[in-house]
Amino acid sequence: MIQRIQSVWLLLAAVAASLTFKFEYYSGINLEHPTLYKVNAAENFPILLLTIAVSFLALCTIFLFKNRKLQMRLCILGILLEALLIFMYYREVKTYTDGTLSFWAILHGIIVFLFFLAARSINKDERMVKDSDRLR
Repeated sequence: MIQRIQSVWLLLAAVAASLTFKFEYYSGINLEHPTLYKVNAAENFPILLLTIAVSFLALCTIFLFKNRKLQMRLCILGILLEALLIFMYYREVKTYTDGTLSFWAILHGIIVFLFFLAARSINKDERMVKDSDRLR
């Protein structure tokens, strides 16, 4: 389980998703908050739930190492959920009149990339098992 590289990618994706609670995605000024306001995963309830789901999905997928097909589907689901999360951040940011993206906004792109790397590694494992079954 731990010796497989996709476990490392999924663990890093879970850690990166949990870091989005601490670090802001965007800081700016809107009509509701006339002072500088920082947007992170803990500020908006739907974003909070989706971030928890992505982090939990990445952690749970690690332990499904015996069922590679399900693990692959969950990685694809993680990519789709993270894309939805990025879209929700985009919609939240559009309500601001002035502001800038934070450096930590790159975490969301990293999460998508880590899910992609995990899916690629799972696919390699699946091909290796099929090839070894064919040789028997």
